[in-house]
Amino acid sequence: MVLSPEERQRLKALVKDTIEGVLFGKETTPVEVTGPLKEKCGAFVTIRNCGSLRGCIGYVRGYLPLHETVKEMAIQAAFNDPRFEPVTSDEWKDIDFEISVLTPMRKIDDVNEIEVGVHGLYIEKGVHSGLLLPQVATEQKWDRTEFLEYTCYKAGLPKDAWKSKDTDIFIFSADVF
Repeated sequence: MVLSPEERQRLKALVKDTIEGVLFGKETTPVEVTGPLKEKCGAFVTIRNCGSLRGCIGYVRGYLPLHETVKEMAIQAAFNDPRFEPVTSDEWKDIDFEISVLTPMRKIDDVNEIEVGVHGLYIEKGVHSGLLLPQVATEQKWDRTEFLEYTCYKAGLPKDAWKSKDTDIFIFSADVF
């Protein structure tokens, strides 16, 4: 899904307004919901404080319209990511956020299809699953093998689990802003 600059701006305003609503008890401003913002789509919201990760949560698949997903994930990333304490009003001035709107996932059989910096990975084996967004590999300067290994690690699997025939590997892209 390709969003216009105006649609991206509306989603960014929605994230900011939603988090400020929780932090400061402010009433949220309605966002104009048109076209792609109404479509069911997977998305993640990433919260950073002075560049350090403070939260990142999202839906891999499109369960809700995009604007609802982004609003819900803003709250989850800021206040309910189990890896971090909730964002506080004192740190709000140093917070920035990123929205990743996902394309549908596609199962692959050949890891050579993975383009580092273009694709995100979702790995599934039994009850274990893990996802890393496309920008993570670029930020960490990983090659394809490292990207696969860290996605396995995130899934709670051995780092070479991606080589197993009973491991499913999915790729997707993201519009990140």
